[in-house]
Amino acid sequence: MTERRAYPSDLSDARWELIEPMLSAWRFERRGLALDFDRPPRHDLREIMNAILYVDRTGCQWAYLPHGFPPHQSIYGYFARWQKDGVFAQLNALPRELVRQQEGKSPEPSACMVGAQRIRTSTSVPARSQGIDAGKKIAGRKRSIITDALGLLLAVLVTAAGVQDSTAGKTLLEQAAANHPGLRKVWVDGGYRQHLGEHAATLGINREITQRKPGTRGFTPITKRWAVERTYGRRMLHRRLTRDCETLPAPSETMIHIAMTDLMTRRLTSENTISWRDPTPAHQSRIQG
Repeated sequence: MTERRAYPSDLSDARWELIEPMLSAWRFERRGLALDFDRPPRHDLREIMNAILYVDRTGCQWAYLPHGFPPHQSIYGYFARWQKDGVFAQLNALPRELVRQQEGKSPEPSACMVGAQRIRTSTSVPARSQGIDAGKKIAGRKRSIITDALGLLLAVLVTAAGVQDSTAGKTLLEQAAANHPGLRKVWVDGGYRQHLGEHAATLGINREITQRKPGTRGFTPITKRWAVERTYGRRMLHRRLTRDCETLPAPSETMIHIAMTDLMTRRLTSENTISWRDPTPAHQSRIQG
């Protein structure tokens, strides 16, 4: 592998140690099924992941990846295979448990919250996977997520913007309950009033609606639900998520998983997410000042 100039989105040694075992295990399993398993791998897994993080962080197209990375066709090939095999969802699981333990929580959550975000799409998104949200007056897609009390992702679902919150919430809650059987409480806003309460009860989960106090003006964090809104805000640091550019909903969900993996591994290693307004790391700024 030739040396290249490092980018702010690259994995540090500490962050790579957190995810390397899962990627290496995937490659070992795949090579065991291949006929040419004796042939050494052509591309370094760390460089593949760095390239995927570069796309997610900068929002560039695959074909516009810098030449220092492996060919963009190979990068996208790994991205597609990892998405199909559920690797990116697995990369979320371990960091989430470690962050919860770091914050004094049990590895598995008992409470969660649901949120939805309407997002405009790019020209590469087919019309059949889009819709119009009548309330927000936005044409595009809807990103529905379930997070724990810390704002860590438990499940994600990308649909057309016209899909009702309660409909998407039912599917999300089923996914979260299957993967986290200890869930007993879910906080939602008024958009999930219809049907979700009864469905949550069948899963053994108590639904509670939280709303702003009457007469409140301006920005006011909603009790119990501020964490999921904060998660949406933090994800916007990844420019690939500022507009839905993915042709299909599944890659769009994967880009959210990648952003959350990036945020959680930085949180575990105490590395700040570098702002594009000031790319100089904080410790260097203090030294220069």
